[in-house]
Amino acid sequence: MQRVKLDRIDRQILSDLQDDGRMTNVDLSSRAGISAPPCLRRVRALEGAGYIKGYHAKLDSSLLGFTVTVFAQVGLNSQAEADLLTFEELVGEWPEVRECHMLAGEIDFLLKIVARDWDAYQKFVTEKLTAMPKVANVKSALAIRSAKSLPGIPIAVDGDKPSQPPLDVNIG
Repeated sequence: MQRVKLDRIDRQILSDLQDDGRMTNVDLSSRAGISAPPCLRRVRALEGAGYIKGYHAKLDSSLLGFTVTVFAQVGLNSQAEADLLTFEELVGEWPEVRECHMLAGEIDFLLKIVARDWDAYQKFVTEKLTAMPKVANVKSALAIRSAKSLPGIPIAVDGDKPSQPPLDVNIG
């Protein structure tokens, strides 16, 4: 496998697409300082290397009827790998669960869950989440408002900052 370090242009492309995934290739290439054809080739290469996982629209959840966001801390009775994987697979099937993170420490998983209202969330918890085998406890934290919600990661375009690892990829 060949190890390739991303250059400033690649980082600029990643940063711009992360901010606006609908940006045209012409605008993207202009911001990156290159012409459109090589810019498109770079985007395709970044997609192929796995740096770009996909594109999505950010929706207004409350306008679509989802007025409750809850962060649920879930503890399991067992931390055996098979039980952790079973939990992750089942949670992956539930559309209400928007994020699932396995944690180190006292809590096994942190879930971000959306619901139409508090009653819908309680029904979800009692009929699905706590009904799962191996779930020992669930602690719910209702989000009152969100002051910041950014997708992705901070990308240093003009050079790597000390707190950021360099971006590189293995291409084989």
